[in-house]
Amino acid sequence: MEKKNTSDFRYNTGETRVPWAAVGENYNAQDLMEIIKFLMQGTGSDYDAVIKEVENSINKLSTISAPPGKLSLATQVAEAEAAVDEYLGAQGSLFITNATAGFEVAGKYAGIGPGDEVIVPAITFIATMAYPLAVGAKVVIADIDPLTLNMDPADVARKVTDRTKLIIPVDIGGYPCDLDPIMELGRKHDITVLEDAAHAFGAEYKGRKIGTIADFTSFSFHEVKNMTSFGEGGILTTNVDKIRPHLKRARFLGLDFSQAIKNWLYDITAIPGKDKPFVANNYSTTEIQALGLKLQIGRYDQIIEMRREAATYMNSRLAGNPAIIPQHLGSADVKPTFHLYQIQIDPEKAGGDVQIFKKKLTDKSVTNIPHFGPLYRFEILETLGYNRDALAETCPVCEEVFDRRFTHLPIYGLSKDQLDYMADAILETVDEMQRGI
Repeated sequence: MEKKNTSDFRYNTGETRVPWAAVGENYNAQDLMEIIKFLMQGTGSDYDAVIKEVENSINKLSTISAPPGKLSLATQVAEAEAAVDEYLGAQGSLFITNATAGFEVAGKYAGIGPGDEVIVPAITFIATMAYPLAVGAKVVIADIDPLTLNMDPADVARKVTDRTKLIIPVDIGGYPCDLDPIMELGRKHDITVLEDAAHAFGAEYKGRKIGTIADFTSFSFHEVKNMTSFGEGGILTTNVDKIRPHLKRARFLGLDFSQAIKNWLYDITAIPGKDKPFVANNYSTTEIQALGLKLQIGRYDQIIEMRREAATYMNSRLAGNPAIIPQHLGSADVKPTFHLYQIQIDPEKAGGDVQIFKKKLTDKSVTNIPHFGPLYRFEILETLGYNRDALAETCPVCEEVFDRRFTHLPIYGLSKDQLDYMADAILETVDEMQRGI
């Protein structure tokens, strides 16, 4: 089949005798079949029979269809961004390769570099501090709230200095950070606030969706998140008027198609930062990813509701046991996304710490998710000249909670029987610990 002409003027300027297609090599019917078999896996004679029927239909469809004119940064990406804007009540959402790319854009806007300080919470994923470390900024570790595991605003206030350029609150497990005091600190000291909302797409804080409050907010659509875009992807939002009109160019090398240099199609321009312009990188996303995001956004409220119902049920099963501190379900002011089921135990009442608890649950075939640990324990900080023991001393709540109290459990895609088994296993584990078994 001939390649379809595209309206992208870098390759075509309308109907031509000698076109230049945007897509170098199109995918064919056989390729599509492999994708279908990857997305809908199965075995057995019934599966094989249906797959054969689908293959015949796909081959027939290929004789009367044409491939897309673009595979990246076209209409699907634009529509996905518009859908995110509508869902969040945001303006100018940027669909990018992943949440980490969003952290980089915000860090470049803030102009962080050697000698600058960036405050991050003690417990989060390594990506939160990757860009500051990469550019030589000093990472300052803030202690956490003992219930939510999020950044403690009071400790952030204690650790702000005249060198602080960026604060990165993280919504662990999809539970919104206490943003008001952090935003107040940002305004008071002229510090950019970047919210790491990798887990929190759809969460609300005091009547506003996360993504509409901080200076920048970066979401993740990695394969393990509540909503995905075929394995990877992210959204960056901003409330900074200075950069919002330029944010789309920050995704793709600063290309500016609204103006052109002499004898060429476009210009390359810098992106306005807080104090000085910065050079954009390439965080381009594909049309397929955008289509996946659009499809899941359409049912996203249902996804959150199923997670909320599962968490509520688990809490009802665990209620009344004073040794167990179940997932906080939120309030009128705070609506989480229930990305994870965060559970804690009281070591004194449980007869032991969470390390025993986790091992016993694993022995009972209940999956623990050992994903988030204290950032200051990673070797990379020691390598870069940080004193890990000294940092630990500045985060006593994190030390206590991480070593003795909390773990993450799955909450989505589980049957009623699986939820019942997990609740039973938790109660049995605590009972065994209390009896010294």
